[in-house]
Amino acid sequence: MNIKNAVQMFVSKQKRSVTLKEISSALNIADKKSLKKAVEELKLEAVLVSNNKGKLFSPSICGFIPAKITTYSKTFLFAKPLFSEGDIYIPIEKSSAAIVNDVVMINRVKNTSKGLSGCVERIVKPGSRLGTGMVSVERKKVNFIADANYKCEIPIEKKSTKGARDKDKVQIEIKTLNGKIFARVLKIYGKSESAKVCADAVVDKNNIATRFSEIALGEALRISERGIRKKDLANRLDLRTERIFTIDGEDAKDLDDAISVEKTPQGYCLGVHIADVSHYIGKNTQLDKEARERGTSVYFADRVIPMLPKKISNGICSLTAGKDRLTFSAIINLDLEGNIVSYDLKKTIINSKVRGVYSEVNDILNNKASKEIKEKYSAVLGSIKLAKELSDILEKQGRKRGKLNLESEEPKFSLSKGGTCINIKPRDRGIAERLIENFMILANESAARLAKEKTIPFVYRVHEEPNLEKIINLSKFITILGFKMPKAALKSPQSSYFVRLLDQAKKTEYYHLISNQVLRAMSKARYSEKPLGHFGLSLEDYCHFTSPIRRYPDTTIHRILSDLIEGEDIKKLISKYSDLALQVAKESSALEVNAVKAEREAEKYYMAEYMKSHVGEKFDGQISGVIQRGIFVKLKNTVEGFVNLENTKEHGGKFSFDGLVSIKNNKTGEIYKIGDKVQISVDSVNVAQGEIDFKLCK
Repeated sequence: MNIKNAVQMFVSKQKRSVTLKEISSALNIADKKSLKKAVEELKLEAVLVSNNKGKLFSPSICGFIPAKITTYSKTFLFAKPLFSEGDIYIPIEKSSAAIVNDVVMINRVKNTSKGLSGCVERIVKPGSRLGTGMVSVERKKVNFIADANYKCEIPIEKKSTKGARDKDKVQIEIKTLNGKIFARVLKIYGKSESAKVCADAVVDKNNIATRFSEIALGEALRISERGIRKKDLANRLDLRTERIFTIDGEDAKDLDDAISVEKTPQGYCLGVHIADVSHYIGKNTQLDKEARERGTSVYFADRVIPMLPKKISNGICSLTAGKDRLTFSAIINLDLEGNIVSYDLKKTIINSKVRGVYSEVNDILNNKASKEIKEKYSAVLGSIKLAKELSDILEKQGRKRGKLNLESEEPKFSLSKGGTCINIKPRDRGIAERLIENFMILANESAARLAKEKTIPFVYRVHEEPNLEKIINLSKFITILGFKMPKAALKSPQSSYFVRLLDQAKKTEYYHLISNQVLRAMSKARYSEKPLGHFGLSLEDYCHFTSPIRRYPDTTIHRILSDLIEGEDIKKLISKYSDLALQVAKESSALEVNAVKAEREAEKYYMAEYMKSHVGEKFDGQISGVIQRGIFVKLKNTVEGFVNLENTKEHGGKFSFDGLVSIKNNKTGEIYKIGDKVQISVDSVNVAQGEIDFKLCK
């Protein structure tokens, strides 16, 4: 029995407060220690509340709303409910000294002219008191300007500046005294006009671990020095003579996947060979614990923060060309139409013949390869062309079933030797990139299909149906741009509807804009212990199997599948992995969201740093968003900036926003709508805040 779930269910059904004894008796829980632990966790999660007598009740009984403080200013706070939509306004005098990131219970909620308004009844769980931002020194007053969430300057205690100067990027600790807040400097990163310095602060702000413990590093060194032993080869399929090769980015060092393709009488045999990380990283070792705490590798413009130490990620587990490597292979037989005929998961040993690079393989497939490139790939040229043939079939099959090919424009940053951003352009996604993506999807599908067939505990990658409200808004948006969504999509969304929409937009100037809007309308992909399917890929079975060097869920399912193919009893697997699959799915989903948030935040600093050297210059762009105050414009290099129409002298504040896609100048009648091409000049840039302001050119 899951004690937490049982306690939550029981208390939520009661119309009065109950004691621990009553819960224990009603649910027949003899283990009082586990019961108390479950109750304390539920209280910290704001699912249960206790009164001054220790009795427990559900927040809804007395009208409490569990929420998290998201915004702080001198006169008010905003809180976001944990289990419902909308924001709640809280006057500062009713805040009970709560600050950003505190989990609170809000009471006496009512509708006002400002929307929902209430007061903080109690702080359930204090959030982090740490923050990052910039020091501002003016007339001997030293203040802190936060990177986010604090809408006011916070005084820095005079004796706690650590010598920080004006415009320094710092980490601070927030303190409260008599209902007022102040800051103490803990760390000085450097000057806030440097994107690298700001990215350093992003790492701390998002609690991303950058160092491994000495114990973990020692384990990694021993594994690396041990290499491959004779006993490691027991029961492994030897594929070292096969034409196996990797294809990755030019700068990649953690090569965790390789491929092989052969023609068969039925069609094709595809091998997807993945670094056998779980063979080296024992369960509950220090390496394993620290990898789980990270959940994923994090990628910034100037660095990779790995999930595993380099001795593992760039060493013994990286599928380096010419080196014997232990792998976990998905060997998939397909017919001529790309349908899976059979598949097998096997422990293998490989020796990659070529370290492929996307740009070079693209040149081969586009018949632009130099003599040197052809010589480098001579051992696998036939396999590359066969891989392209199979990938085209899979691409066609994916379209037929309703797979969404959403192309968001990702930036590629070029940095100077000193780490300053000197160029930005859209990241290329050529034939080779799509080829590898198609093969990885197939391997992931096969692994998930096996897990579901065997009914074993597992960590699936799921993508649920989009929210209907978002689809309705998307429909309104595309209608204004001259496109239509089938009426059926507003009742029961199917991925094929969005495929047709993207096909309509493909040859228009609105393609990337609509692709981004479709992406925003989708639910967020996440990990789950349940096989809920993947809407975007239009697959019933899907997981992440192919990147165990940089994703912990992949490592976890490698462990489960390893035990399965080694013959472990299903009942034993259920007992061994059920709780782990549930926990890893939940933890890794949250850690992935945090990593993506940090990556996006770091990007805006590098974009601002680059654009600062172009202040006053003109660029062509496209309106990508509209709000009451103005418009967002995206440039061809992927940089986005804001045009504040309210502040323009020639316009004043005389604008009307339609609430969706356009804003009208009431004085001139001119309308600006999403998708319109405009020319802007770079007005100002604030690297410290990652803000870029544009002006419209006349």
